[in-house]
Amino acid sequence: MPGSNTPTSNLPDSDDNLAPGVSVVNQQSQSVDVARLKQIACEILSDHDWSHTEISIAIVDDPTIHELNSRYLDHDYATDVLSFPFERDIDARRLSGEVIASADTASRVAAELGSTPQDELLLYVIHGLLHLIGYDDKREDDRQVMRTEERRYMNRAGASYLAPGEPDSPGGEASP
Repeated sequence: MPGSNTPTSNLPDSDDNLAPGVSVVNQQSQSVDVARLKQIACEILSDHDWSHTEISIAIVDDPTIHELNSRYLDHDYATDVLSFPFERDIDARRLSGEVIASADTASRVAAELGSTPQDELLLYVIHGLLHLIGYDDKREDDRQVMRTEERRYMNRAGASYLAPGEPDSPGGEASP
């Protein structure tokens, strides 16, 4: 959030008291503003009328996301974010799933782009959540719609938004 004084921690932590249905767990050693990630997740879900949600957001390191990317998608490299929808019932407005984002990749890419690791990580979480709620970025017109949504939520959070490049954009295939 703009001007947020939300404390961050270098210890693994979770914050389950901000909103029911969304949890954020930091499973690596870098500092993560879990409250900020949870807040934007709740805003995305609310704005898109998902009223019954169970969303887990895990912040991991590159070796962990590499292993998950290899195991579940058969991609032998670390990536920025993975999304796993477990249930999406549009009629009942029920959604469950998991977003897994790499803090290591966020730090590396932020240094390359002149952004901050926290903003880059926020972008990954936004991107992953947009996939969970049904956005796609395979076709150019869909990708533009998704980028507009990413920009909207990054701006709302007071974060810098640098249009992701291809093919290393969030959710795209990172270079091995």
